[in-house]
Amino acid sequence: MHIFFSVGEPSGDLHGANLIRQLAQRTNLRTSGLGGSRMRAAGCELLCDMSELAVMGFFPVLAKLPRFWQLLKEVKRSLDDDRPDAVVLIDYPGFNWHVARAAKERGIPVFYYGLPQLWAWASWRVKKVQRWVDHALCKLPFEESWFNDRDCRATYVGHPYFDELSQQRLDESFVAAVRPARGRLVTLLPGSRTQEVRYNLPLLLNAGAQVRRTIPGVRLAVASYSESQAALARELVATGPVPADVIVAHTPELIADTIGEFLKSVDA
Repeated sequence: MHIFFSVGEPSGDLHGANLIRQLAQRTNLRTSGLGGSRMRAAGCELLCDMSELAVMGFFPVLAKLPRFWQLLKEVKRSLDDDRPDAVVLIDYPGFNWHVARAAKERGIPVFYYGLPQLWAWASWRVKKVQRWVDHALCKLPFEESWFNDRDCRATYVGHPYFDELSQQRLDESFVAAVRPARGRLVTLLPGSRTQEVRYNLPLLLNAGAQVRRTIPGVRLAVASYSESQAALARELVATGPVPADVIVAHTPELIADTIGEFLKSVDA
């Protein structure tokens, strides 16, 4: 079986890699398409590494529009020359609608794993699901009936985060090192895209400053997805209103420690 994946965001790259590994345990599988380093490590033959194209907002997308159109041509050529048995889309709706349409025009089944939250915004876009998606694989329980009620074939398959959580092993030495004898920890999660870090982190740092004024001694940590994003985060912290530690690749440990501090404060 040959599946073409179209994934454009760091979180989607993680979910795509996990899905590829699970499918490979069940069938003789070949995968190709668009994704990132995790999908490549899982065996996906990447047509393009999408890490530099995970953009959001009108002007950033506009600046990369020629590259997106060129990439769409490459996708169509790949669908024609190396026809897959199915196309799997993960999130990234702006570009993925075009991939879905190209696949449907070629008679290739399209599955959308983790659709955009159309029920919360731009619900009129469900028409695109009706036209170009054969089956929606939903993360949240109520989404199955929401899409089915709108003439979209849909199945609730669960949120991939919980699959990752069940397999997660915390770095206890890191948790012990980051947890001092005193002081509460607040972890800031600006997002997995560089643009999200640029736009969200200043707001989160301002909120963190207000928390520190109310609760003296609170420590702030910024969870970063990659070293490049950590470099940007450090620049923003240096010019921001409050100090914060920028930590790479330890988001689960930071979340666990933050929750632990919160529960202790509740018990107190």
